[in-house]
Amino acid sequence: MTLSPESPVVASSRHGGSKATSDDPARPVLHIHPEHGWLNDPNGLCRIDGTYHVFFQFNPAEPVHANVHWGHVSSPDLLHWITEPIALAPRPGSGDEGGCWSGCVVDDAGVPTAVYTGVRSSAHDAGVVLARSDRSLRSWVSDDTWRIGTPEDEAISDVRDPFVFLHDGRRYAVQGAGHVMGSPQLLLYACDDLGHWTYLRPFLSTDDPVAAATAAANIWECPNLVRLGDAWVLLLSLWRNHVLSGVRYLVGDVVAEADGLRFVSRTGGTLDTGPTFYAPQVLVEADRVLLWGWAWEGADRSDEAIREAGWCGTLTSPRELTLVDGHVRCQPATELAALRRDTVACGPRRPITDRAFEVLAKDRVLLRTIDPDSGEEHVVTQSDGPARILVDGSLVETFGPHGSYTTRHYPGPRAHWLVETDGPVQVWRLGLPD
Repeated sequence: MTLSPESPVVASSRHGGSKATSDDPARPVLHIHPEHGWLNDPNGLCRIDGTYHVFFQFNPAEPVHANVHWGHVSSPDLLHWITEPIALAPRPGSGDEGGCWSGCVVDDAGVPTAVYTGVRSSAHDAGVVLARSDRSLRSWVSDDTWRIGTPEDEAISDVRDPFVFLHDGRRYAVQGAGHVMGSPQLLLYACDDLGHWTYLRPFLSTDDPVAAATAAANIWECPNLVRLGDAWVLLLSLWRNHVLSGVRYLVGDVVAEADGLRFVSRTGGTLDTGPTFYAPQVLVEADRVLLWGWAWEGADRSDEAIREAGWCGTLTSPRELTLVDGHVRCQPATELAALRRDTVACGPRRPITDRAFEVLAKDRVLLRTIDPDSGEEHVVTQSDGPARILVDGSLVETFGPHGSYTTRHYPGPRAHWLVETDGPVQVWRLGLPD
């Protein structure tokens, strides 16, 4: 396919500087987000020849969900992000002429291969498209047609977001599905050869009582399946009554059946309890599982403000996914401690004016803002126990005893932050290391 110009995405340079030049206090300076345009789901997370690659849903033209491409950044260390050329773009007359939607990247016998949802006329007209690259992941050639389309099944109006995984030496793909007026399910395909897909059976449906109770939806989106310890963990993003309704996890087993595999849930829960977290994707490494999510704009950022700013959406910090006493938890990736620069004094009368900072509290903690221009005060996040809070512009990520909480807050140009806690606290200004 023909490459578009370099994607206008804020990503820190190889030498530690930031391409972000806007004075917009809402704009993160350390996270992946568009300098101009729209961002949503992280896609294609992979590490190829020692380099991390993060792709994402991207409209380079305007800050609205339309004209969906795959943006691309890379990093040697999860700290310094390099803007790469746009990877995938809609192609007239092809299986993705209406948009290159979410999917994954597979290192297929040395050939990085994107496995993604191609949309034609609408979201209801979707199938799986393959695109292949060299080891740089900068030049992609996409198939013109779908490998599989939407099944002819009255119970399924939508399919999307293929995720490829291995089980007992075989390669499979699970795909999100459901009906806008009905129930969700996941579809299972055999795909040892990515060029040939064979439908096997539903991998999960609401016949599973834990899934039905934990993950009520019309469509299950962005499925991710990963092994943690002695259990399999399945992540599901919930499309419910035309509303994106959070992310759930199921802990259970992958059981072999005569006609394929089936997921059997043991327990379930909410992956992140914040109001602006959706569509995470995992990256499995030898010693850990990383995860990024999409943090959309909060309810108090108006369409007018988004249009004026010219950008919309950010990815979360990279997180490490763990299973603790049957519950799935996220913590900031180990590398993020290297962002700590000098310490910042804080307290009831010591406001924080930095754009990016970290709070580490050993007891109950509350973070709020005060705007001297308007006099408004806002409690942005709080934890009833030890917590680590990362703030970068409008993005606020809290990691506490009961899990993670992702939210957005839009301080005015002269607003400042206050930390209130019952115990010891440390605050660092955040920035890129040299």
